[in-house]
Amino acid sequence: MKTVRSDWSNTILVCKKCSKKLGGGFGAKGKTGLAKAPREELGVGKGRKGAVGIIEVKCLGVCPRGSVTVVNGAAPGTWLLVEQGLPAAKVAAELGLGQTRDARVVTDPNEASRPDPTELRIA
Repeated sequence: MKTVRSDWSNTILVCKKCSKKLGGGFGAKGKTGLAKAPREELGVGKGRKGAVGIIEVKCLGVCPRGSVTVVNGAAPGTWLLVEQGLPAAKVAAELGLGQTRDARVVTDPNEASRPDPTELRIA
């Protein structure tokens, strides 16, 4: 069996059918789909070389009105129903994704406040 390397720190599954029914509803102008909005907000790459995997999947079977069903791979026991128009920053926070640093997503909120050990400090 062969393997392929990925740089993902987390995997987010977004219901494609829910997203299609809303016709966007996210982002600055409200025209961006939910799978793309957090990716733009966090500045993560696309594909297996990105910092986090945000993947649209077939219908998850919940079908809420005015919302999109989202599953966080780190917490598969709790599914989120993301309402249309919710800011991408809030969506990223709800999914446990934080600020980006060094082209990777910080998933530990305490890690974002820690100083970067590679930074040069002048005292």
